[in-house]
Amino acid sequence: MDASNNPFAILSLIVAPAILTNASSVLIMSTSNRLARAVDRARELSKQLEAETDLKCPTAVRRLKELATAEDRALLLLKGLRSFYVTLGAFSCAALLSLLGAVLAPFETRFFVEMMEIGGVAAGVVAVTSLMNGSRLLLRETRIAVQVLSDRAAGLRARAEI
Repeated sequence: MDASNNPFAILSLIVAPAILTNASSVLIMSTSNRLARAVDRARELSKQLEAETDLKCPTAVRRLKELATAEDRALLLLKGLRSFYVTLGAFSCAALLSLLGAVLAPFETRFFVEMMEIGGVAAGVVAVTSLMNGSRLLLRETRIAVQVLSDRAAGLRARAEI
């Protein structure tokens, strides 16, 4: 994008990563909440299992399975959170490099401007890749959570028919 032909070129180079940085922050907040809920569920299941005298009874077996699933969910959410933090840092880096490149452009420092462009694009690629990975992890975690609900509902329906 040439700033002399398009006055919005510099603005878009700065604003796009800034908006994506904000979106990444929202994903971090929601993922943190999901992680907290998964950890709370694991704690509750652990308390229930510790109070259980027979860990081979059907209720304890179900709770043990749910505890393992809660652990898997928490680990996926932690990986997703880590990925979103990388996304946030990379989009912030892209915005900063774009801003620095825009500031240096009028001073005939072509080498530095090109380095800022390359760095900004590289940071953007890292950010988008990490965002996609985090989203994939959240999708897997959601699938697990829904499967737990389905299993629990099926178990309750089976008990109701007896």
